[in-house]
Amino acid sequence: MRLNLIKPAAGSKREHLRVGRGASAGQGKTCGRGVKGQRARKGGYHKVGFEGGQMPLQRRLPKVGFRSAIKRTRAELTLSDLMRVKGDEVTLKGLIGANLVPAATERVKIILSGKLSKAYTVKDKVITATKGAKIAIEAAGGRLDA
Repeated sequence: MRLNLIKPAAGSKREHLRVGRGASAGQGKTCGRGVKGQRARKGGYHKVGFEGGQMPLQRRLPKVGFRSAIKRTRAELTLSDLMRVKGDEVTLKGLIGANLVPAATERVKIILSGKLSKAYTVKDKVITATKGAKIAIEAAGGRLDA
């Protein structure tokens, strides 16, 4: 099979109907537009979603939810996730490299969830911790430099 030989199946494509070419052509006078009114006029139609003056569907339905613009740049990290970090220094680059936070992350917060049995030093200013997580990190012998 060659690309230059591919054609639509026989009878699947119709020839374009030429309207307004007289009565004998089958689509003369009003050219299939009926009589008078907005739809019969050239260029006269309504905007998308218009329902003839009735309140449109997109305005009848309630607005739902809220999408934060900064959500994609923030991430949470649990203490049990922190245990998967190689080495004893925690940096944003290292967290992204270990696939613990998304690549678009700009700020990370460590939260108290799980156990910590190894001492970690948090080096980046963009990594913060909750009060409980900070106590747990310091109790394990680590520290937050930020």
